[in-house]
Amino acid sequence: MTGELRFDGRVAIVTGAGRGVGACHARLLAARGARVVVADYGVDLDGRGTSNEPAESVVAEIRDAGGRAVAVCASVADEGGAGSIVDAAIDAFGRVDIVVNNAGISDPDTFDSLTIGQFRAMADVHYFGTVFVTRAAWPHFRAAGYGRVVNTVSEAMLGNIPEMTSYGAAKGAVWAFTRTLATEAAGTGIRVNAVAPRAYTRMSDAQSTKVAANRGLTPEVMEQINAAMPPDMVSPAAAYLAHENCALDGEVLRAGLGGVARIAIVASQGIYKSPLTAEDIADNLTAIMDIRDSAAVEIA
Repeated sequence: MTGELRFDGRVAIVTGAGRGVGACHARLLAARGARVVVADYGVDLDGRGTSNEPAESVVAEIRDAGGRAVAVCASVADEGGAGSIVDAAIDAFGRVDIVVNNAGISDPDTFDSLTIGQFRAMADVHYFGTVFVTRAAWPHFRAAGYGRVVNTVSEAMLGNIPEMTSYGAAKGAVWAFTRTLATEAAGTGIRVNAVAPRAYTRMSDAQSTKVAANRGLTPEVMEQINAAMPPDMVSPAAAYLAHENCALDGEVLRAGLGGVARIAIVASQGIYKSPLTAEDIADNLTAIMDIRDSAAVEIA
């Protein structure tokens, strides 16, 4: 049986750690011995405004509990800001071992109502924010021959949440980045994975009413579901993926509601014909779409 997974001697960066799921990640890692950089720009849900208070508040909690942490108020969407987060880890603790890319914003609307600026804002924070922070930490990981990257994706990337084309697409980019970077990191001592949270936070609150209506749920039932999804139930999965014992590469763990599961892309058995025509596809569509004997698409 596995003993307690601790992080003594490790330094972790958690972005978007001033509230919600990110704050829970930071507190759990600190409670298990990690020194933590709590990075949060303190913005509103749509990415506007900024405040030092969220990051500083979580740092105070960690210190009051006997842990070690520093706060950074910087935008991950800015390459220089992302670099300053990694610099803070080196300046305060002399190293960086773990990056948990959790920072995010939400601005849901129908596709024809979203502006191109809103699409770009989602990509800037979720995708480029993940790339910038990871890229800034990468030379330190390579020099140490060790590192853990835990990205944050969402089931919205699967297309099962309404009015999420901008957000879901940005999270899909993070998923692809996770898979391809994990392939590149093979054999280096660096592992790259992702967590897909199922948690009730200020971000998910904006979607609760729409999800309830879309699925025919009453507000009372949705309230019960939300109450069963506290953000701290996501953090054990993030902690495992951040640990030196993690054996996964390029995987997504869906976590929340007291459960954890793998999200994987699968390929059906399909059909094989040569030559292949469009009519062959039409005539054999049932077999092509049948995933009962499908296989997960694994990291090469």
